[in-house]
Amino acid sequence: MNILKHSAFLLSVGLFAVLLLSPAPDAVAADPGSVTMTVTAVAKKNAEPPAIKREDVQFYVRKERAQIANWQRGEKLYLAVLIDDSLDADVASQWSVLKEFFNQQPSTTYISVSYARNGTAIVAQDFTNDHELAAKALRLPIGPGAFSSPYLTLLDLMKRLPSGPTERRSILLFSSGIDYFHGNSPESPDLQSTYERAQKENINIWSIYYPDGGHLGGRWFRAFRGQNDLSQLAESSGAESYYLGVNEAVTFKPYLEELSTHLRNQYLLTFKGSGGPKGRVDRVKLATELPNVQFLVAPEAFLPREK
Repeated sequence: MNILKHSAFLLSVGLFAVLLLSPAPDAVAADPGSVTMTVTAVAKKNAEPPAIKREDVQFYVRKERAQIANWQRGEKLYLAVLIDDSLDADVASQWSVLKEFFNQQPSTTYISVSYARNGTAIVAQDFTNDHELAAKALRLPIGPGAFSSPYLTLLDLMKRLPSGPTERRSILLFSSGIDYFHGNSPESPDLQSTYERAQKENINIWSIYYPDGGHLGGRWFRAFRGQNDLSQLAESSGAESYYLGVNEAVTFKPYLEELSTHLRNQYLLTFKGSGGPKGRVDRVKLATELPNVQFLVAPEAFLPREK
């Protein structure tokens, strides 16, 4: 009788351990063949959009209606702030507004601060939900002499971001968008590989334009081309780029207020997709019949290869 009781106890402990180690039921994106995309709901005139339900959304892959396996509001967010060290030092006059933005984020937002230099992301503060601590990592950029490529730096930073099936990841880039490693190219040759990686790993890249220090960053054609690259990067990753002509903005406050609204209204959309034996990128689209609502979402998604 004692042996039977002992065996039953061991069986109960084993079952309890299995339950503890089992994945959470909402971790749909961890299933083979699942793809998760971050979707930002946007209302007209920067108003707060209504709550969006799965039945409110129509999802298309290659123009064909696709079933949404899971739709849930994004909670935890990893927000990596990346500041180009080549920026004019005057940008630091905006740090008080940026600190205010940090402190307005909920405790579920983890912020890191890094500086882009020589194609590398130099981390000044790792991810923390102590937003005052993150704000202490803000400093004057180096300015002239720190010229590199913001796109190579983004590729470096994306390798280090935490990953999880039910967590959002965003990068907020402060840069001129100018690639000094390939200064005479019509666009940065690293631009496409940067947004393709962001699409594959479901990372939104938001950007705010600011001129570089030194005379090279002041040339109109370079500034215009840099802004075009930043816009393409943001749009391709399901985000937005903010700028006002080729001059610095008087204040970042309206940009950051709009970004706060966007981050409050994000959803994780999961669907099943097969990319064949090698995996492939397909066009995707979202639509809704809700009035005055539209979505920011990457126009393409990487479908994993068949197992």
